[in-house]
Amino acid sequence: MWLRAVTALILLTPFMAAPAHASEGSPFQSRVYATREGLVGKTTANGHVITERDHFVALPSRRGLSSKGGGEYTVKVCTEDGARCEYAPVWDVGPWNTHDDYWNELREWWCDLPRGLPMAQAAIEGGYNRGKDEFGRTVSNPAGIDLADGTFWDGLGLTSNAWIIATFLWTSGSPASGKVAVESGLLNVRSGPGTGYRIVAVAASAAVLPLDCQTGDWYRLSDGNYVHSGYVTSEGTAPDC
Repeated sequence: MWLRAVTALILLTPFMAAPAHASEGSPFQSRVYATREGLVGKTTANGHVITERDHFVALPSRRGLSSKGGGEYTVKVCTEDGARCEYAPVWDVGPWNTHDDYWNELREWWCDLPRGLPMAQAAIEGGYNRGKDEFGRTVSNPAGIDLADGTFWDGLGLTSNAWIIATFLWTSGSPASGKVAVESGLLNVRSGPGTGYRIVAVAASAAVLPLDCQTGDWYRLSDGNYVHSGYVTSEGTAPDC
């Protein structure tokens, strides 16, 4: 949840970068530690009231916060083995910090840390900032992302906090995008353009997906997966595949 910022002490200590990836035209990706947010009935930083088995994520900076009901900032989160993935909008700020946009090349705070390395992880692994977050609290886990209960349990099938692979979709610069619009449940993401192809991921309502092209009633996403166009409101024109 969003908290009012206070002055923080920064210790300049060398760190190795967390495993991260970014190639030309592809969105930035990093291995981060995920915790379950919970907080059912509470209000997120963008005004959303959290429901049971909700689907969204929280990142520790308002520089990655979507508007209420929006998905301008959407993260694809996957288990480390890639067996389960969900595309989910960023609707809250946390964990630990509120100025740690670790996915950006030019960070708001903690500028000496490598891109992709959350400040909390640096505090745990190397005693960064004397092991304290920006509010002076002792960091007790290396979390760089919070997952709403539905994303945690149903999307990724997690039973405890875990390391995941997070892909920050808005960093791809894709010319076309589409917002998921489903009345209930999740949108299936498939390996090919048809219901006969296997389900490789799910997408939460309001998630914004980078579109590569369109073939018939299906959009191909920038990562090569497919979603049915009937459940996606496109922004920009996706060329034919």
